[in-house]
Amino acid sequence: MRTVANTSSRTLRLLSLLQARRHWPGGELADRLGVSPRTLRRDVDRLRELGYPVDATSGPDGGYRLAAGASLPPLALDDEEAVALAVALQGAASGSEGADGADGAAEPALRALAKVVQVMPPRLRRRVEALSAASVRAPWAAAAGPDPAVLLTVAQACRDAERLALAYTAADGARTERSVEPHGLVRLGRRWYVVVWDLGRGDWRTLRVDRVRDAAARGGRFRPRELPGPDAAAVVERSIRTAPALHAVTAVLHCSADEARSRLGGWAHVEPLAAQDDGGPPPQRCRLLMSTEDLDWAAFALVRARCDVSDVEPAALREHLATWVSRLSPP
Repeated sequence: MRTVANTSSRTLRLLSLLQARRHWPGGELADRLGVSPRTLRRDVDRLRELGYPVDATSGPDGGYRLAAGASLPPLALDDEEAVALAVALQGAASGSEGADGADGAAEPALRALAKVVQVMPPRLRRRVEALSAASVRAPWAAAAGPDPAVLLTVAQACRDAERLALAYTAADGARTERSVEPHGLVRLGRRWYVVVWDLGRGDWRTLRVDRVRDAAARGGRFRPRELPGPDAAAVVERSIRTAPALHAVTAVLHCSADEARSRLGGWAHVEPLAAQDDGGPPPQRCRLLMSTEDLDWAAFALVRARCDVSDVEPAALREHLATWVSRLSPP
């Protein structure tokens, strides 16, 4: 058992060295590992069997290097690299969206964060939590997203089909404690939503993750139910469209529906307008629909569409836009 353990440890050490430098002379690499050139060759073959493409060159300058492969193998990270990676992924997953759909990295970042944290030893998890807690957000930064720790807990529970206990604050400020079965996590526009089966209410609910004050896994697994829609994203979009909101916004965008969707992302729902009655080509126009509690977000969505806009409703939004124009117009 001791020999097997030493071999495994040495293989991981070899992988770490190959990832740290582009090229290693064979003799120097063997010396760093404290093994003979023959043992080094066996360790290199072991890495190849595990899927790592290690190239070998002969001659006076011969040695080994880790080449690019057809897939990404596991990485060997030291403590500082692991902490830095986790903190960077937290920022990518929970930060506010970037321009023109740059927030498309948020969901992959969250999946990667779940994998990294799952294998982290407790001492490194504590360092990540401490560094995140000590970070200060600039006052001019975009609005804060959900608590990274809450977002990660919810994501892992969705993945593992594990029940959650949530401390939730509704839009009207009411605070509730909920026991839920999370079925899907969706990022839409600048926000994260989770589709859950609420055990206390016996029905589906769509919850905003930034309104979750605390989330704890209850340890009980559940059998996933059939969603009330094609997928979690469709459930969230329908929930937002049908939920009572302070402002129901509509407008005609003078561009194609595809162009509008590429520019707006998840900010609003876009529907193409019908073709002309005379059988001519469909107009390069579409209809925007969104529900919002803040007219600033609706105004920003119209600006983000980068096209002419008409038929804006409600009247309160037209007045709000006029106020924007007056503030931005030169004296």
